[in-house]
Amino acid sequence: MAEIEVIEGLVAFVKRDCPTCTLVVPVLEALAAGQTLTVYTQDDPTFPAGLDPADDTSLELSWRNKIETVPTLVRIDGGKETGRAVGWHRGEWETVSGVEGLGPDLPALRPGCGSRSVDPTIAPSLRAEFGDSILKARRVELDAEDDFEAMFDRGWSDGLPLVPPTRERVLAMLDGTARRPDEIVAIVPPSLVECTVEKVAVNAVMAGCKPEYLPVVLAAVEAACTDEFNMHGLLCTTMPTGPVIVVNGPIRHRIGMNSGMNVFGQGNRANLTIGRALQLVVRNVGGGRPGEIDRATHGNPGKISFCFAEDEENSPFEPLAVSRGIDPHCDAITLFPGEAPRCVVDQISRDPESLARSLAVTLRTVHHPKLIIVFDAIVAIGPEHARVFREAGWDRAKLTARLHELLTIPGEELERGAGGIAEGVPGKLTGTTLPKFKPDGILLVHCGGRAGLFSAIIGGWAGGDIGSTPVTRRIG
Repeated sequence: MAEIEVIEGLVAFVKRDCPTCTLVVPVLEALAAGQTLTVYTQDDPTFPAGLDPADDTSLELSWRNKIETVPTLVRIDGGKETGRAVGWHRGEWETVSGVEGLGPDLPALRPGCGSRSVDPTIAPSLRAEFGDSILKARRVELDAEDDFEAMFDRGWSDGLPLVPPTRERVLAMLDGTARRPDEIVAIVPPSLVECTVEKVAVNAVMAGCKPEYLPVVLAAVEAACTDEFNMHGLLCTTMPTGPVIVVNGPIRHRIGMNSGMNVFGQGNRANLTIGRALQLVVRNVGGGRPGEIDRATHGNPGKISFCFAEDEENSPFEPLAVSRGIDPHCDAITLFPGEAPRCVVDQISRDPESLARSLAVTLRTVHHPKLIIVFDAIVAIGPEHARVFREAGWDRAKLTARLHELLTIPGEELERGAGGIAEGVPGKLTGTTLPKFKPDGILLVHCGGRAGLFSAIIGGWAGGDIGSTPVTRRIG
């Protein structure tokens, strides 16, 4: 580590492009006449003339010694800093230097200028070049002119352009969490590779995330790599399903997530890049690539990214995460193995029973009207439909209970061959009734724009031991 290169004496950091630095040149000359003074200049190696300035145009010493403002005067005793004055303040300079009567013709104080080492266009590269390395991932040198094409060629992309994960960007991304870069977040399927916080950060950069999104991405990666969620199985299935992230808690607002108009669509950076980052981790760390381990017959656009926030404040229901055991007002994600959303249109029902029946008949079609119990579903209630339930006093428990009642189906309708359809449940089921969903298989979420009498259904993948169970996890 490059330290100030004097054992005893005074050190000043200046730059020509600073009126206060020019102002204090006579003071520096007076100090140099009576004691050891080293002047480091950040922009012009000849400034100040006559003081034999040392060249710090690389800004290494300024960065390493945490210079935020110029001029800065530092006292070194026994190789250690014992005093510092920032800007021009006569009293502080006299204290640090031990010399009285400095700059009698100058004003008593003047603020300094920003050090070039903290310029936001420069500081990230200084941190990457001179900081103690905390990054352990393999470095790949790419020509800046073709880095986008090179990332495509190396198979890192989901088909869309990526943000090059430079050291500067990865270090900035890691500022979004207090977790150590080398901490193991998860073992990522299908290749069962250890994934560190740093590797998640690399993929979050490529996805276009901001640092403040990183805690959400980390929670999603942890949830995806649990035995319950079974990401390996979800990759291997030929069904069109992938991870769907639902975010609850105050973090929705802190990072600017969308829970309203066009909630499942384009346009919101947090929603789109968080979901994409999870998918890139599975692809680039775990090896889950389409056409290889990913065997989906059709897939769906949500396999690029499917992440949204719940509109908790205007909901007639408690938040999804709270219904799944998370304390109120805590940040959390629920990871669901889902297909693309389908719209439920009911612009006439104004009573909860009628609207519940509309939702139920559409829920029966999840994957097939004659296939039961195997699949879960998210019911995303739009605000105008939610108003119907709110005004009638229906909470989450009442609506889900009624949906389950409406989705208890006569066995003869489910038998193979019934209705002239070979698909169905094997055996003779006349005189029985069977549920469409498991008792916990319907997840209610409130989201969407305030105009339009619509809701949406996201069908799930196979549940239980052979499939995937939704996982809810706290963020942070």
